[in-house]
Amino acid sequence: MTDLNRATKAVENPAPTDSNHIAPLRLEFAGEWHDVPTGRPYVIGREGDLEIDENPYLHRHFLELRHREGLWWLANIGVRLAATISSAGGAVQSWLSPGARMPLVFERNVIVFTAGPVTYELSLHTEEAPYEVSHQVEMSMSGETTVMPARFTPMQKQLMVALAEPMLRREGVSMNELPSSTDAAKRLGWTMSKFNRKLDNVCDKLDRMGVQGLRGGPGKLATNRRARLVEYAVTSQVITRADLPLLDDETLRNQTDPEGD
Repeated sequence: MTDLNRATKAVENPAPTDSNHIAPLRLEFAGEWHDVPTGRPYVIGREGDLEIDENPYLHRHFLELRHREGLWWLANIGVRLAATISSAGGAVQSWLSPGARMPLVFERNVIVFTAGPVTYELSLHTEEAPYEVSHQVEMSMSGETTVMPARFTPMQKQLMVALAEPMLRREGVSMNELPSSTDAAKRLGWTMSKFNRKLDNVCDKLDRMGVQGLRGGPGKLATNRRARLVEYAVTSQVITRADLPLLDDETLRNQTDPEGD
């Protein structure tokens, strides 16, 4: 996924704005709500207006919110950590590197970042965003209008859901947080031989359909095929949050028959 260059595919026409009017912005973190002031920068970090945590891996001043040029802006004022911003129900996802800034153009923006062993999540809300999610995108993200490009067996879908579980459960998760094949196999209650067999089958099927990145060459598997598989399955709506119960169902079934097909 890319940044706001993708937004034009996920939104309807922008709402007219009044440059003299400042839309209120509210921040939610750990169940607590904060009103972001309009006349000065609002700093988030180990110290600042919102003190996230005493985690020594977290910058003292990490993120900054500021209203300027008629929009709310989020800036990364740290020097090492990055943040992922997910908007429009996950339809648009951006990676905010140190020194970068971006406008907040949707009603709800979810921010996820990791400092040391801890991952944090906060959200920003405004009722007067310049863009709104189109009805078509809302339906697509819910899975109600998904057009399946190929038929997958129940076990093939369970494999994809196991690999994509963190991304399905929470917006803004990066590919680095996806489970290993070993962890995904344990989640399903499968042996590694069964997991690898099903993974080969799924990748072969998608490769024949023309999906790139699942094979490294003739007869060779791509080294990052798990991440590419998850990216395709989630963005193409092959699997959705509605498929998460498949994991527990398969775990229970395979506690007594891990090699069962």
